[in-house]
Amino acid sequence: MPFASLGLIDELVRAVTDEGYTHPTPVQQEAIPLALEGRDVVGSAQTGTGKTAAFLLPILQRLTPGPRHTLRALVLVPTRELAEQVLQSARTYGRHLHLTAAAVYGGVGMEPQTRALRRGVDIVVATPGRLLDHMERGHVDYSALEVLVLDEADRMLDMGFAPDVRRILRALPSERQTMLFSATISAEVDALARAALNGHASVEIGRRAATADGIEHVIIAVDKVHKRAALARILLARPEGQTLVFTRTKYGADKLAAALKRDGIAAHALHGDKAQRQRQQTLDAFREGRVDTLVATDIAARGIDVDGIRMVVNYDVPTDPEAYVHRVGRTARAGAHGLALTLMAVDEWLLMGDIEQLIGRSFPREVIPGFEPSIAPLEPRPVNAEPRRSRSSLRMRTGGRRRR
Repeated sequence: MPFASLGLIDELVRAVTDEGYTHPTPVQQEAIPLALEGRDVVGSAQTGTGKTAAFLLPILQRLTPGPRHTLRALVLVPTRELAEQVLQSARTYGRHLHLTAAAVYGGVGMEPQTRALRRGVDIVVATPGRLLDHMERGHVDYSALEVLVLDEADRMLDMGFAPDVRRILRALPSERQTMLFSATISAEVDALARAALNGHASVEIGRRAATADGIEHVIIAVDKVHKRAALARILLARPEGQTLVFTRTKYGADKLAAALKRDGIAAHALHGDKAQRQRQQTLDAFREGRVDTLVATDIAARGIDVDGIRMVVNYDVPTDPEAYVHRVGRTARAGAHGLALTLMAVDEWLLMGDIEQLIGRSFPREVIPGFEPSIAPLEPRPVNAEPRRSRSSLRMRTGGRRRR
């Protein structure tokens, strides 16, 4: 099915073709026709499935006729990185139109954003906290707003933005089109959807805890003290392409990036304590291929949209199983293939079991020669087993091939 068959205007079809996309992804096939009809939409789809275009293309088409330099579409996102990503996508897909867009987020000065809002823009992409700052100063006029998008709603709620989002909702016109996209539809996300949308259509692509089909998942059993050396060996032997490494903490990201640099690997850290300019410079270098390895925390990695990521490494197994889905969604984007590698210490096997339980399948386990666990390795319970019980019957294979 080509993009033209979705009902998109020629200018938008030409823009996506310019980017090398010839056929829409499943979420785009389902959501775009509904959005073009003006329907409210709730989309459940993982990162990397093309959901940004699924809401931006209908917005751009809707705004093409009508007034200019008037706020008619608002996209709320959880992080400034995602705000920049959506802004760039809006400009890319709208290159043959005459619409304007601006991003509004914290960590940078307000004055340039204020000037843009006062001049008037057609699309605003914003994080909730900074948008409220502008609202309180009288910089935002919603009287002409036609479309609202809540992107990555689950992450917005996880980050504590629910009160801010509800305050923004109360300020918007009741007559509008609203679209909500989320990797998972929790009870909290469902409640937000009921408050924000009216008689919506639902689009669900794959299981709500599914990962992309093109991802190969591998677990490496390794002692915690040997993780850094094991990771260095893997990175030095990796295939071409960029690698995104996840740690639990900001301190851990800095420490690991510094250690990898000492090992001769050009790694950079990305987390919330970095200045916005430094974060943007690091992201630009990674996106342009000048940095091969990025070490990031979960929050900082939201909004990273780089097609060349060949491998995601869970240096620390996430404590939230759904975070694993978000992490590995950075690779195998738009139908490509990628590797999700997890370095699992003995005290992390229960966490890995919870992840497999959520996704519904077990992953292969290997050991790098020379980095075997110092005590009997453990095999997580079958994915259909009862919740956590005894560890006594669990054992992991110690054999396995070295990944090159």
